[in-house]
Amino acid sequence: MEKTLILNHLQIQQKVNRLAYQIYEDNFDEKELIIAGIAPGGYKFARRLVAALEGICGLKITLIEVVLDKENPLKEEAKLSDNNLELAGKVVILVDDVLNSGKTLIFSMKPFLEMNLKKLRIVVLVNRNHKRYPVSPDFAGISLSTTLQEHIFVELNETEDSVYLG
Repeated sequence: MEKTLILNHLQIQQKVNRLAYQIYEDNFDEKELIIAGIAPGGYKFARRLVAALEGICGLKITLIEVVLDKENPLKEEAKLSDNNLELAGKVVILVDDVLNSGKTLIFSMKPFLEMNLKKLRIVVLVNRNHKRYPVSPDFAGISLSTTLQEHIFVELNETEDSVYLG
């Protein structure tokens, strides 16, 4: 399969930095942010956002992982890596690498909907604009109009990052 490079390592880092500033601008008056990354790719992307946020602001930032079966989300509910974390009255930033149909994000929100959050925001690196569920990101690194047959491949590694369309 032929893949087309959409974002290289430098471009991804620029997107991360811009998104971090947008998150901070939206939450500058908060004392703490909870960054919840959807495993596996969203969690890797969330770690990058946390590092960028820590470099630009003095807010307390807590990173948690959201784990669910993406293929069959009804089989078992999404779980948080820290069930003892008090989230009432706090801002949660839900992070994923690619927003495709909205299915993963909508099922990942369930644990947060059962809590009295102050605010829930969604951040994605790539927004594909093929929604089956009424989910839209508050912040997106890049929005792409693709065909349903095309796929987005996000590779976030320590040495080489890339986003491909294939």
